[in-house]
Amino acid sequence: MNSIGLVEVKNVSKGVKVTDEMLKSAGVELLQSGSVCPGKFVTVVGGDLSAIKAAVDRAVYVAEDFLIDSFVIGNLGEKVFDAVAGTVDIKEKRALGIIETFTAASIIEAADAAVKAAMVSLIEVRVARGMGGKCFVTMTGEVADVSEAVEAGAKIAAQSGVLVNTEVIPNPHPDLWSAVI
Repeated sequence: MNSIGLVEVKNVSKGVKVTDEMLKSAGVELLQSGSVCPGKFVTVVGGDLSAIKAAVDRAVYVAEDFLIDSFVIGNLGEKVFDAVAGTVDIKEKRALGIIETFTAASIIEAADAAVKAAMVSLIEVRVARGMGGKCFVTMTGEVADVSEAVEAGAKIAAQSGVLVNTEVIPNPHPDLWSAVI
């Protein structure tokens, strides 16, 4: 799996319909799908680039005016897949970087830009679960790398006007890690 696609819609019922159409239209793997606050629905699929494009194109057509955002990324950084799935095991806890956005699509794009810009380890890509529709990505690494990665990811989100905030914490308190990981 080298590509990812995401569709975010304004309500749950249309989101379920869109997801069904995506899965029927192309050979894609469902990575994540469900309702997110406040009543939006996000679906993330993975697979070959041509299949992802076909699935997202179908979703955009079916979503009509309910579409909030969508994207396709080919050659997605492998670290991003693990962070979206929540399967990252962080061994070295160094500087902490955070990027926060208003849309699900933008946070995955920001995470991809971040890992391609510098030597960082993604901790988590949180896609709008329990946060009023906002999203964030956390990462760790050397201070300079985290700063560079956060800047690269923030630039992507700022271009579409959905950047909420960024933070780089050079030396997080040890107790903070249990809240973040």
